Amino acid sequence: MTEAIQQDGHPAPSTLGQLRESGHRLKPLRQELRDNLLARLRDGVDPWPGLHGFADTVIPQVERALLAGHDIVLLGERGQGKTRLLRSLVALLDEWSPVISGSELGEHPYDPISVTSQQAVATYGDDLRISWRHRDQRYAEKLATPDTSVADLIGDVDPMKVAEGRHLGDPETIHFGLIPRSHRGIVAINELPDLAERIQVAMLNVMEERDIQIRGYVLRLPLDVLVVASANPEDYTNRGRIITPLKDRFGAEIRTHYPREVEQEIAVIEQEAELVAEVPDYLLEVLARFTRNLRDSQSVDQRSGVSARFAIAGAETIAAAALHRATTQGEDEPVARVVDLETAVDVLGGKIEFETGEEGREGEILTHLLRTAIAETVRAHLAGIDLRLLVEAIEEGAMVSTGARVGARDFLAGLPVLGESDLYDEVCDRLGATNDGERAAAIELALEGLYLARRIGKDTDAGETVYG
Repeated sequence: MTEAIQQDGHPAPSTLGQLRESGHRLKPLRQELRDNLLARLRDGVDPWPGLHGFADTVIPQVERALLAGHDIVLLGERGQGKTRLLRSLVALLDEWSPVISGSELGEHPYDPISVTSQQAVATYGDDLRISWRHRDQRYAEKLATPDTSVADLIGDVDPMKVAEGRHLGDPETIHFGLIPRSHRGIVAINELPDLAERIQVAMLNVMEERDIQIRGYVLRLPLDVLVVASANPEDYTNRGRIITPLKDRFGAEIRTHYPREVEQEIAVIEQEAELVAEVPDYLLEVLARFTRNLRDSQSVDQRSGVSARFAIAGAETIAAAALHRATTQGEDEPVARVVDLETAVDVLGGKIEFETGEEGREGEILTHLLRTAIAETVRAHLAGIDLRLLVEAIEEGAMVSTGARVGARDFLAGLPVLGESDLYDEVCDRLGATNDGERAAAIELALEGLYLARRIGKDTDAGETVYG
């Protein structure tokens, strides 16, 4: 039977009796996740929107783990989308779930597990008041830190409740931690190895026997909770490790990875970056290739990884540089150009861990890999365009200035005249440039490509770059 819906979105039943009359059925958490995942797959709805590069590798493993009802730990370097993947599990929960009003553990009215809730059901029967919990409230996330305590995750005796006159052995004296409070929901622990080993030990019973132990008390609470976690494999040696018994409790251990295709890397940047100015697609491609070159470089410590946040921050930085230039030069449409990429190198170097033997060469390495990325992008987009007329004009003495103080109109006005040639239009058409800002960015990419091919020279001084 379909449940009536209130105006604020949740189903109408407000008492246990009304809930029974509505035909509502109780599903264990894992069955709920399994049914909703299968329904999405049957309907052709992507259960994992916003995740790029995992479709043929990580996602199938996650789906099999959920269908099997397994707790999951994701292993991977920083910036691989582990947390985003864990948070996307929320969408596989029912939108609304009934709970006993005032229940500390969010128990289902059909299945009270705490003494207090069991007494409430026995006392009020079908008149028991119920509330509705949205799926977003059924997901809890904890960043593991070395100072995390057993009380934070499992619980502890509440001295205030003892002071009220309850006996120390009374289950009602316990203040429950994050995991019990996530009953009938998902609890995610980020950077699991950062938990002290004694804290990890406290999780063993929760994940296997589904009960909790607090200061010698064993409460047989049949918790219905899915535990998911993330970890960086290097943390096993740098900061801590997942103890073997806890690792054994996770039914699925899944390795994540960085996007394996340039297009996937670009999609991540486009999705996550908050840009304050227009950044042409080919400059995003430069940043994506730059990031991938860093991941392949022997000069970079690959154990710490090169996060996707590197390229995202780079896109935001060059957009900010474009906005700054447009504001100071009185332009209406700020558009990032190749010259702005240098600002990204200046501020993003600290995000990279270099190998020990590369001290003092960090800037040189970054510049070289960025130029490689630009050259690859030029070949991908401008191959087949004959730029000889532009080269000849520069060889005859023409110079083109650009930089933070050179607006798009001034840049275009300073280009050498190529007679009847439509070379500039050809470059702009190839790159989809229409307005002045986009045209300046496109032609500047062509000039940088000629410089990297050693067909023209370039001189940079005091924030101004001159091709000549």
